[in-house]
Amino acid sequence: MSVVAEQDCPHLLFYGPSGSGKKTLIIALLRQIFGPSADKVKVENRAWKVDAGSRTIDIELTTLSSTNHIELNPSDAGFQDRYIVQEIIKEMAKNRPIDTKGKKGYKVLVLNEVDKLSREAQHSLRRTMEKYSAYCRLILCCNSSSRVTEAIRSRCLNVRINSPTEDQIVKVLEFIGKKEGLQLPSGFVARIAEKSNRSLRRAILSLETCRVQELSAIVLIDHQLHQAVLFLVECASCSNCTVPDT
Repeated sequence: MSVVAEQDCPHLLFYGPSGSGKKTLIIALLRQIFGPSADKVKVENRAWKVDAGSRTIDIELTTLSSTNHIELNPSDAGFQDRYIVQEIIKEMAKNRPIDTKGKKGYKVLVLNEVDKLSREAQHSLRRTMEKYSAYCRLILCCNSSSRVTEAIRSRCLNVRINSPTEDQIVKVLEFIGKKEGLQLPSGFVARIAEKSNRSLRRAILSLETCRVQELSAIVLIDHQLHQAVLFLVECASCSNCTVPDT
């Protein structure tokens, strides 16, 4: 996080396995840069009219945004992905925020799944990064950095996020359980961590399933219910798992 201690934050590329916690770290980074305002986000479907040479095309995407950043998945635009990145960065450059010292600051554009962008879109992104670097910082997120062009990787600080160990997942689940007031049986979160295939996202979703089913209200002490939940966790980690007839 020391990378944002100074005003001149570089472009960043977070990469690593799915469920390793990349987006969680990005959220924490945005909080460090912008403070509590980074949590005041809204989700909206936005439409853009983009000049594509001889014609104008309409593109609609779902965005998550605050006053200081915008997050989206440009690959959702399909073959039009190269146009949408340019348009958004141009729009952000026109509306630069003012920092606490009265100077013009920068906005952050978070792009998910950049490894799924077309080559044309990645080349376009590289040119746009250079042109608007004074107005906008990019935080790129993907599973495989090898599918991102060298031209983009070389213009970013590359941060690899490894999958957490089972012990690390257990600590996170225990922290969540304590914060949410869940009284978990001995070994319960360890079993969830074991079946999560080192995916923090999968482990947290499994624990959230307990919460949704109001298992905390019965203190999760019933053995049959305990085993049933663990069975669901095992099914979540096994694509060939089938539920036996009863």
